[in-house]
Amino acid sequence: MTVSLGKIGIWRTVAGLHPDLAVEVEKLGYGTIWIGGSPPADLTLAERLLDATSEITVATGIVNIWNSDPKTTAASYHRIAAKHPERFMLGIGAGHREMTDVYRKPYQALVEYLDELDSAGVPKSGRMLAALGPKVLELAGSRAAGAHPYLTVPAHTRQAREILGEAPLLAPEQKFVLDTDPDRARTTGRETVKYYLKLSNYTRNLRRYGFTEEDVTPPGSDRLVDVLALHGTAEQIAAGVTAHLDAGANHVCVQSLGDDNPLPSYRALAGALR
Repeated sequence: MTVSLGKIGIWRTVAGLHPDLAVEVEKLGYGTIWIGGSPPADLTLAERLLDATSEITVATGIVNIWNSDPKTTAASYHRIAAKHPERFMLGIGAGHREMTDVYRKPYQALVEYLDELDSAGVPKSGRMLAALGPKVLELAGSRAAGAHPYLTVPAHTRQAREILGEAPLLAPEQKFVLDTDPDRARTTGRETVKYYLKLSNYTRNLRRYGFTEEDVTPPGSDRLVDVLALHGTAEQIAAGVTAHLDAGANHVCVQSLGDDNPLPSYRALAGALR
């Protein structure tokens, strides 16, 4: 089985996704819709988005291993993959220590979850791992189709490619604000970015790539927000997205911030990326 992500996809939380949006995003030429915000293991939304479209891939970014039973996740995977062959990618991850009461060693928990998926017949080629640090990136390369890093910079993408090697998929997420007013755009981007700066796995990773404690202290410095939530014209944002591809990503999923209806932003960016 081969699942094609295309070069560019969109990332949106469960609450912001619906079949009509999926249809329009497919028309714009995006390759994948990533369902963020820890979608439940029944994967009903993924099935609805696939039912409404004809070619675009749907991926989870990510199913959280702490609140999604692996047997249920596997059964959902097989249901969807049988109905929509080569159009669904199961992204899984360990989430954040601050967000769960049952958190234990995440690496071992991921290994055990992957073992359960193996036992249930979920193929390596049909799953990806949320991965930031070297150890989990290596796991993503050996036990999954590849890695789906979130809230990263092109320097991380470059190092992730070195760790993964040439073959595994690498699909980072990139936020953007289509707004040429820097102050207003930073305000919009910071509203989202500051939430993640309360989570130690993200701040620890950002410090690896030259950001200081001051940069990553909520609500985040202008320098940090400008990189994590690109802003400006569609062409300027496209250049920032392309920086991940140039650094070794196979695919970048873009997340539009600050608009109830993201289609105009996705339309403008799609045009600039062509």
